[in-house]
Amino acid sequence: MSRTVHCVKLKKDAPGLDIPPYPGEKGKWIYENVSREAWTQWTQHQTRLINEKHLNLLDPQTRKYLGEQMDKFFAGSDYDMAEGYVPEKND
Repeated sequence: MSRTVHCVKLKKDAPGLDIPPYPGEKGKWIYENVSREAWTQWTQHQTRLINEKHLNLLDPQTRKYLGEQMDKFFAGSDYDMAEGYVPEKND
């Protein structure tokens, strides 16, 4: 059975994640406040950032940067976009 959360990103009730995506308090907060749909949006955006900016995930500064961008993404703040990315048009 799917659980429902009030998603901070989508600003509506939506199906939640099955398990916390991170350990600790950060994972608990995401699990309780981010919907499955918003998490998918974030992971797609994160992948674009990693690819377009050629980020090295072994670098602690990269992980810190992505964590900051994730916080901004879910807070609705001004977060970084991948340069050169053009969204697909759904005709």
